Amino acid sequence: MMAAEGPYIAAIIARMPVAAFNLAAYGVAFSLAWLAESPIMMLLTASNTLVRDRRSFLALRRFTYGLNAIVSATLAIGVIPPVFGFLAHQVMGLPPEIARLAHQATAVLIPWPAAIGYRRFYQGILVRHHLTRRVAYGTVVRLATMSATAGALAALVSLPGAVIGAFALSAGVIAEAAASRLMAGGVVAHLLDERGPVPGTLLTIGAITRFYFPLALTSVISLITGPLVTFFLGHSRAPIESLAVWPVVNSFVFFFRSGGIAFQEVGVALGGAHLEHGSEVRRVAGMLAGGASLALALVVFTPLADVWFRIVSGLSPELASFALPAARLMVLLPALEYLMSVQRSQLILARRTRLITTATTIEAVGLALVLMAGVSQFGLTGAVASAIALMAGRVAANGFLLAPSLAVTPSRRYP
Repeated sequence: MMAAEGPYIAAIIARMPVAAFNLAAYGVAFSLAWLAESPIMMLLTASNTLVRDRRSFLALRRFTYGLNAIVSATLAIGVIPPVFGFLAHQVMGLPPEIARLAHQATAVLIPWPAAIGYRRFYQGILVRHHLTRRVAYGTVVRLATMSATAGALAALVSLPGAVIGAFALSAGVIAEAAASRLMAGGVVAHLLDERGPVPGTLLTIGAITRFYFPLALTSVISLITGPLVTFFLGHSRAPIESLAVWPVVNSFVFFFRSGGIAFQEVGVALGGAHLEHGSEVRRVAGMLAGGASLALALVVFTPLADVWFRIVSGLSPELASFALPAARLMVLLPALEYLMSVQRSQLILARRTRLITTATTIEAVGLALVLMAGVSQFGLTGAVASAIALMAGRVAANGFLLAPSLAVTPSRRYP
């Protein structure tokens, strides 16, 4: 359901005036907000893994609030005109009109990172206590609020499409954060009533930081690729078209990847404290991985692709022709996402999170090198070069984690 928001917002923007520039600006703003958000993305994993009693809850909540303040301040600094101007013009090389629209949209997204961190903290608690339906209910609240906001603004006020999309995203995630806290109320009350710590769960800020830092660094490195891709899109052949279609293609493929991203928490919650259920987790992941990539292939290699990109997404025939090759190149990415989640969940349970950071670094470096070669040496369009680079980076990361994840066995005892 969360993955549906990207195509939905892109479809709204595509039907508004100056669609190409606004789609490009929305993609830039979203990638910057996502980068600012990156340090708090693993809070769901942290609360799922670490929160067991009153003291661990309070310790991780203090850590969450502090981290939320830092990422919000970072994004706020980023939208100061001289700072944003440097990023947009000198770093990413954006055309002036796209830079202006992206600046406005990014400013609207300032509440986004803290709201994401807040709701992910409480969602991890819900997952830990097997209340996953409530996570889904929160996403329904998010989508409904986002839809109502986008529709109302598009009908009642005269704002650029990129700005309307940013307002819708911010409103949706704030509503979801409030709903997640409300739905976790019973579990939180139970945790706060427990006076004594569960054996082996006494947490300090230092212990949390040692556990969380590699995970946060993993997210930061991973999401640096968003602005990195934007930079090369702006310097590639047909830059306006590539910048315009990339948010559409990326959000479309993310829809099929999203189950794989969520599966990391399944592996952490159900793999067992000593990985005794690892084989069952891997077997289910394998079935879902095959289904996700097959479903994507059934769209992009059939006439359904034209239906999606031209009718649903609202792209012009010219922009749709830019989008389709990139989407086809990423057909195996959903399956690789499931593999990555299984590998990460096993290493998280074994407390070997530094390996995850190393794998993400390999992925980012591989993506950058392939993207640079595709744009500068082979003269590919930005969208096609980005798709090839994403696949190459992910294959490299999966390959690096293969042996360490297979070495994690139920026979060992992990702290």
